[in-house]
Amino acid sequence: MKKLFTSILVGAGCAASATAGVDFNRDIRPILSNKCFACHGFDEHDRKADLRLDTKEGAFEDLGGYAAIVPGDLEASEAWYRIITDDEDEIMPPPKFHKPITAEERELLKQWIEEGAEYKTHWSYAPLQDKNVPQGESTVDHFIKKELSTKGMALSPQTDQVTLARRLHFDLLGLPPKSEIIDGYLADKSPEAYSKLVDQLLAHPAFGERMAVYWLDLVRYADTIGYHSDNFMEVSAYRDYVIDAFNKNLPYDQFTIEQLAGDLLPDATQEQKIASGYNRLLQTTEEGGAQAAEYLTIYAADRVRNVSNVWIGSTIGCAQCHDHKYDPFTARDFYTFAAFFADVKEKTLGRRQPNLKLPTESQSQKMVELREQIKQSEIPAVLAADADLSANLAKAQLQWQQTTKTELESDAASMWQIVKPVEMVSKGKQVFKVQEDGSVLATGPNPAKDDYTFTLTAKGQVSAILLEARRDKSFRKNFSRGNGNFVLSEFRVKHGDQQVKIAKGLASHTQGGFPIEKAFDGKVDGSGWAGDGHGAAVDTDRQALFIFENPIDLGDGGELVVEMIHQSPHSQHNIGRPRLSLTSSLNPGLSGVGELPTDVVEALKLSAADRSDEQTKKLTDYYTGIAPLLADKRKHLESVKKQLADAEKNQRTMLVSEPLPTPRMTRILNRGDWMDKDGEVVEPALPAFLPRDGDLPADRRGNRLDLAHWIVGDSNPLTARTMVNRMWMLLFGEGISRNVDDLGGQGEPPTHPELLDQLAIDFKNSGWDLKGLVKAIVMSETYRQSSTPSESLVQDDPTNLLWARQGRWRLDAEFVRDTALQLSGLLVEKQGGVSVKPYQPAGYWQHLNFPKRKWEQGANDDLYRRGLYTFRCRSFTHPSMLSFDAPSREECTSQRTRSNIPQQALVLLNDPSYVEASRKFADEVAKREGNTAAKVSYAWKSATSREPSAEEQEILEGLYQAQLKIYQADQEQAKAYLATGHAPRDESIDLAEAAAWTQVTRAILNAYETTSRN
Repeated sequence: MKKLFTSILVGAGCAASATAGVDFNRDIRPILSNKCFACHGFDEHDRKADLRLDTKEGAFEDLGGYAAIVPGDLEASEAWYRIITDDEDEIMPPPKFHKPITAEERELLKQWIEEGAEYKTHWSYAPLQDKNVPQGESTVDHFIKKELSTKGMALSPQTDQVTLARRLHFDLLGLPPKSEIIDGYLADKSPEAYSKLVDQLLAHPAFGERMAVYWLDLVRYADTIGYHSDNFMEVSAYRDYVIDAFNKNLPYDQFTIEQLAGDLLPDATQEQKIASGYNRLLQTTEEGGAQAAEYLTIYAADRVRNVSNVWIGSTIGCAQCHDHKYDPFTARDFYTFAAFFADVKEKTLGRRQPNLKLPTESQSQKMVELREQIKQSEIPAVLAADADLSANLAKAQLQWQQTTKTELESDAASMWQIVKPVEMVSKGKQVFKVQEDGSVLATGPNPAKDDYTFTLTAKGQVSAILLEARRDKSFRKNFSRGNGNFVLSEFRVKHGDQQVKIAKGLASHTQGGFPIEKAFDGKVDGSGWAGDGHGAAVDTDRQALFIFENPIDLGDGGELVVEMIHQSPHSQHNIGRPRLSLTSSLNPGLSGVGELPTDVVEALKLSAADRSDEQTKKLTDYYTGIAPLLADKRKHLESVKKQLADAEKNQRTMLVSEPLPTPRMTRILNRGDWMDKDGEVVEPALPAFLPRDGDLPADRRGNRLDLAHWIVGDSNPLTARTMVNRMWMLLFGEGISRNVDDLGGQGEPPTHPELLDQLAIDFKNSGWDLKGLVKAIVMSETYRQSSTPSESLVQDDPTNLLWARQGRWRLDAEFVRDTALQLSGLLVEKQGGVSVKPYQPAGYWQHLNFPKRKWEQGANDDLYRRGLYTFRCRSFTHPSMLSFDAPSREECTSQRTRSNIPQQALVLLNDPSYVEASRKFADEVAKREGNTAAKVSYAWKSATSREPSAEEQEILEGLYQAQLKIYQADQEQAKAYLATGHAPRDESIDLAEAAAWTQVTRAILNAYETTSRN
């Protein structure tokens, strides 16, 4: 083996050597992490040959006369031999691993061993290093220029002012600049002009909206629950909190604490409670067959993944089933981290109800007023204010007591008189036959729907009608000639020309969702009173009692007309054998005795002198609840109460965090198996290997507030690095560490570690001033560079690792649409509020079940709000946004993909939002003074902030003239084209001209320059 080893070593030495100064974190750790740590890393359970290469102790350990790595000695390093051998049984990594070490990586490893095989703490876990940038010098430029100078290179030229202003608008607002802003900036010749523009945009309300789009990607914010039915959940107030926090420049540490533990703060404000809604944003399920224990495990893992990824750029979630393969996170760390969130009160399965009401100021005032009205409208208050009414009520009560007592002492059944109709009409042509018991049997045709009209004659007072749906042997089942069931859509009674008001209804049986009240609510729709007769055979008839608001006096003889409306969407749900009875009782009941409470009956049986004070009060309270004399007062009270209930229902609500008195138990699950009941029970604890300012309190259980304080604590280097890296990505297109998801072992070392550290230190020292961080970056020469690279720069630094030029990329999905809306003048700049539903293709939600749902398109302003406010359905992301790579937000998204596909052009050309925006943009163009050339120039400059080139001008003018001819020849086509969208057309503009200019603006909105940053 030695001979082979030596020959290979000599051969390897002939290859081109790596340059001097190999850095472990930059050059070596990524190779070892990607190619070696899975088998020879931190996870002891899957470690091969008891060999660790993630620590110098493991790599240098004496393995029995040899070591994997011997600093400075290639020939003695067994690992080197395993790297360069051709023996498939000994080469590392093994061929089956499919991760061979490249020639370039081999040279780096060779040089590293020869230089002493220095190990360093992983760069992201090491303390932040302050590099003391010279006073007055830009931190960004200092480190970027320093690195460039070592390569004999320099920054690209500064871009022009218009491009810079445009870039700044998209980066800070997500919107194109308005012409007056550009003109004002260009007119300002002071040295502070750019700085003033930066401050102006940082103070703009749209800054919070732009930043919120990215933050909501991170925290996987959506308007639906995700799993199974993917039903709606109300969390939009959290989105508004985020917008407001960025606009107020809430310190990032406070921003963090409020989201993780706002509900645990002393005297938590409403905003802090809303912020704690972060903990409720995860996906949940309403599936009936789901296992609660399984989903508790899923929710815990989701929270660990999201918190660790969002705030500390770490993948603690990878330790759910075993110790992390590439970072020093253990499975214990995973579960002790999850234990911090075991106190969040939530329904594991099923619908989660909002637990915070958020009334507006006007709503609060309205509810105060309604509560005062209710107080004044309560019956005791009304009687106290009206002596005459009170006296009349006392007389009426005395009469009622006497009458009811007599009824109670008589044969109760005699209270009801069965009445045979003198006339019967079926709208559906059924044939009615009166039976001996006074009921009416339907025969003949059996229509899908039918309305009955029965005329009754009677004498004296009538206070209520009893309707019975009786069974008959001619029916296949129960109460109707269809499937046995019925739905009485509406029950009406007329006396002369007047409809009798029904005050109350009672039913012997009510089918779920079809209460008796639906039979006299004045609505003929799919609802009503149903008999629940479609199931098994029943042995009792159905009865419905309709009590009049005021009794009807028929004198010596009169008529009542009864209408029974059957308009259910369910076919043949008509009552097959109805019977009607009348009563004069002031206290009628289904049984004939009356629906009197037992204690009221007992009180009535006694004489007034024998009743106790309590019994006397009981009678008075009961009667005031049924007295006809107070019907209007009770109706008014119920109306006001309903107004209050509606006002309370219409309040905006929010899912927020609430701590459980006793947190759920958390145990370490073997291989993440939720059914494992043998794992060790653990309490909240911080990751063991990471630094901390102090241990968790010894006298109580650690909580989310403790975790939040550690995340933003002085000793934790990850939080500031993570946020700075992501802000750099938003402003340059890539992070200083390119993998903004993961700053750990499988991440990428920063291109400029000193720059990342210094910006992180400055960020923390500024009091976590996010706007200050953004301004420090955008004020730099590095940010203001041109994005057009020289040929040599493309050759020397094709992926822009040295940041010697700016970047260019397509705008995010929301900002593509926002740009079109702003250019058209349609954009509604209102901030906050519940999510809105703009145009979406019909049927896109057809596969959403449990229950079935339909996209209810908004109206007016809702159609033109920023994309940030569009309703986010996780399983069916809005298709227009999906085309431009908007994430589903099922998981944390730290960096969106950016595709360039034909579908995007089709969306820009055909989506109603963009067609409508094009025609409103065209209205502005058409109304401009000047000839065609001037109008084309205006349109192009409005969208791109620059004059069109001669070729662009010629193409767009030609497009206008060609389209004008087409639409002049076909006015109907022009009219149909301009009908897209809800915004009205400007009728003062010629139809053909409007359509032709719309084709021009449509092409401009589809131009890459319109939809790209830079």
